[in-house]
Amino acid sequence: MPALFDGLVDDAAVFPPGNAPLDRALIGHRRHREAWYAGLVGPLVVPASSTADLVALAAGDPVATVIVGDTGVDRIAEAAATLLDAGIPVRQVEVAVAKRGEDPQPGLAQLLTVDLPGVTVAAEVPLTWGVLGALDTIAEARCGGAPILAKFRTGGLAAELFPSPSDLAAVIVACHERGVPFKLTAGLHRAVRHNNPETGFTHHGFLNILAACLVAAGGASPATVSERLAASDPVPLIEVVRAVRDQPRPLWTGFGSCDISEPVDDLVAFGLLG
Repeated sequence: MPALFDGLVDDAAVFPPGNAPLDRALIGHRRHREAWYAGLVGPLVVPASSTADLVALAAGDPVATVIVGDTGVDRIAEAAATLLDAGIPVRQVEVAVAKRGEDPQPGLAQLLTVDLPGVTVAAEVPLTWGVLGALDTIAEARCGGAPILAKFRTGGLAAELFPSPSDLAAVIVACHERGVPFKLTAGLHRAVRHNNPETGFTHHGFLNILAACLVAAGGASPATVSERLAASDPVPLIEVVRAVRDQPRPLWTGFGSCDISEPVDDLVAFGLLG
């Protein structure tokens, strides 16, 4: 697996729009772990509310996990302990620290008090006012040794959940300037930016984001990063990515997908994998 794609896609089969039952998602994840593209696939993403069910289903075959804190910040440590006590590895916990329009600082402060030894924490920050201050707080915590990164939502069931190329570019550059890695969630179904005719929403492409992170890590301006995010022609993106696919991925830790076959199929079709 080229280093640029290593662990790029977490298996979020139980989340919308896939909504797979946990038992089926676990079977599918085991197949991904045995497939030729296994290096592309990160942990199985599970909601905190389903951790007890996962313990029962995964007995005898521990599977690396990411926990999404659907039960809130105050119960995320309990969810992680449920899996860890059962011998199931927890690679990361992800928690929304605020709703859109809310100040993210109180939620961040609470999250930073949670005791999660050896587990990386992803703080989901709304892409609205307060995001830069939240990144400052995360950067300060990282300087103090906290294993925390940022997480942003790039899609969903409403138009405002899809950030514009310029808004996303500004955040990517801000993360680079502060030394804060980030994860993305939602909307990244295909490799290249496109419009979904069923919803009318324009989705970001994961190749666009890879290309954007590459130039941002090199010190590019937000305008240049935005150009990469807004591109709909795959050829220049493929050329940029192919040239450095054996190098580690900068800034972006990856994204969750409810259908692993979609990114695999696109990477194969573009000659970048397989």
